[in-house]
Amino acid sequence: MAFANTSDGVRLFYDSVGQGTALVFAHEFGGNHWSWEPQVSYFARRHHCITYAARGYAPSDVPESVEQYSQARAADDIIDVMSAAGIEKAHIVGLSMGAFACVHAALRHPERVLSAVVAGAGYGSEKEHQETFRQNSEQVARGFEERGADGFAPIYAESASRVQFQDKDSRGWKLFAERLAQHSVRGAANTMRGVQMRRPSLYDLKDELSAMQVPLLVVVGDEDDHSIHPGIFLKRTVPRSGLTMFPKSGHTLNLEEPALFNRVVAEFVAQVEAGRWGPRDPRADPQQIMRAD
Repeated sequence: MAFANTSDGVRLFYDSVGQGTALVFAHEFGGNHWSWEPQVSYFARRHHCITYAARGYAPSDVPESVEQYSQARAADDIIDVMSAAGIEKAHIVGLSMGAFACVHAALRHPERVLSAVVAGAGYGSEKEHQETFRQNSEQVARGFEERGADGFAPIYAESASRVQFQDKDSRGWKLFAERLAQHSVRGAANTMRGVQMRRPSLYDLKDELSAMQVPLLVVVGDEDDHSIHPGIFLKRTVPRSGLTMFPKSGHTLNLEEPALFNRVVAEFVAQVEAGRWGPRDPRADPQQIMRAD
């Protein structure tokens, strides 16, 4: 087993397979490093693929103090894993919590990031729902603590943006729920309180995002309601960004629609590597309806 040592003394498990340009996958709160198996099986045929377990997720360390969990630390953990694996630059791919980590890694370490795929990002960013999100996050943390992971997993796995996965692929959803039931209670609670509840709204990062030159692909499910408007915001704010929306899809995009997810990401990476993912053509003025002169 391979481990990366972070600057604050936490060991992060990572797995490495394949050859070629590197892709690093950052998992969501409800998943773990196994969540990316449909992507690793596809991309490792022509890329060097890295998956890792975030701090708080076994077999990585599970720090006892909530102060060792933060959005900035989650972003830096991606870079620490890359360094441990001998990777100077990589395309980074994240879902939800992992997508936020990718955004912040691209902001904090643009010299290490070739591109970023940001899927299902937005929870807690909408100003009108921000306080509700924080209260809900605390409820989830307590749910893990009071019921245990095995008792709370079935509840969390049937969230409003997860049932789409359950309806389409009951076997895949069941495996997702079973893995969620094995999460560390302390790791889940600390991640929810230290990362989710405290992370800044994407809207508060408008100036930094407007200046970011890392190529960005935003992926949103059309039934993942709290990611839709933040996804549109990212498209309109980040210069070298594109937006794709999966129909009849929820939050767990890479598992719910693995073939579509792989195809979209593969095309994005190919365009970035060909130098074809530039900023929006200045003639595409969003204020113009039709040219009349």
